[in-house]
Amino acid sequence: KENKKRKRTEEVEKVSEDQGSSVVQEPPVKAKKPRKKELSKAEKKLANRESALERADEEEEQKLFQSKAKQKKGASHAITKSVVNSDTGTTVKQQQKKRVADETVNRRTVFVGNLPVNCTVQVLKSLFKGYGQIKSIRFRSLVPAEDTLSKKLAAIKHKVHPNAKFVNAYVVFKEECDAIKALNENGTEIASGFHIRVDIASKTSSHDNKRSVFLGNLSYDISDDAVREHFSVCGGVVAVRIVRDRKTGLGKGFGYVLFENTDAVHLALKLNDSLLMGRKVRVKRCGEKWKAPQKSPNRSRAPKDSVDATLKNKRRSNDSFVGEKANPLKSTKTKRLKTVPRNKAGKNE
Repeated sequence: KENKKRKRTEEVEKVSEDQGSSVVQEPPVKAKKPRKKELSKAEKKLANRESALERADEEEEQKLFQSKAKQKKGASHAITKSVVNSDTGTTVKQQQKKRVADETVNRRTVFVGNLPVNCTVQVLKSLFKGYGQIKSIRFRSLVPAEDTLSKKLAAIKHKVHPNAKFVNAYVVFKEECDAIKALNENGTEIASGFHIRVDIASKTSSHDNKRSVFLGNLSYDISDDAVREHFSVCGGVVAVRIVRDRKTGLGKGFGYVLFENTDAVHLALKLNDSLLMGRKVRVKRCGEKWKAPQKSPNRSRAPKDSVDATLKNKRRSNDSFVGEKANPLKSTKTKRLKTVPRNKAGKNE
């Protein structure tokens, strides 16, 4: 019995091996891929058109979306103006309060111009301490000796450009009345050749145009005192202001002179075209527009219409019948023969 069982098991194993070998030997059947149909030229054109239309639709949708987003931003910006400013994170009311605070500080601040470069904080304190308590002093309009230095650092280290001669300063008082009192120092000579200009730093401080003159064609390296001396003949000079470049400190070629009264203005206008540092200074009232002098004032120009008419006539005479209309001839009336009535004609015969 055992032998029979062994034979059966061996037969079963042989059958299984034969089946396995047959499975291994058979190559895998590859699935046939469906061939893509080649599109014709017309179909390709249609596909391209459809894709182009789809792109155009997408672009239009994007534009509409962007325009709606801009409108929403504008509306939100208008709302946020009244609530919060996105840049500073402060409300409009807070900004208004800050402006009012800055204006009150400016009313307590005094601008001091035409100071020498070697002027120090101690010199200004000793000059203005008699008018009231000083909170701070800061120098401005400094020209650093090197481009890498900031103006603040140049002021601290006293590294100023060798060609720079002038500097300005701001003196902040504790009370507004003290700043008004400090205006008495305007025009005082703080050093040899340096008459300082003292004024309130507030924007509301008005400038009297009736007592002022405008100066043009000034030298770029002119000093305030040179202008003061030139116009001191006309009357009392309250202040001289030469507009200068912030970076270089050189003048821009124009400035202003404020006198004590209007009579000095009339005398200053007579100094028009007078020489100052080798240049003819242009003097005029503040607010008047300067007109360039005409080169030929004696020659009277013919009106434009008459010039055009003469040119046209010349063209007609030289180039006759070339793009021009011929002058119409005078119409000559043909003389008609008098008709004699029949009765009279019969009598004559």
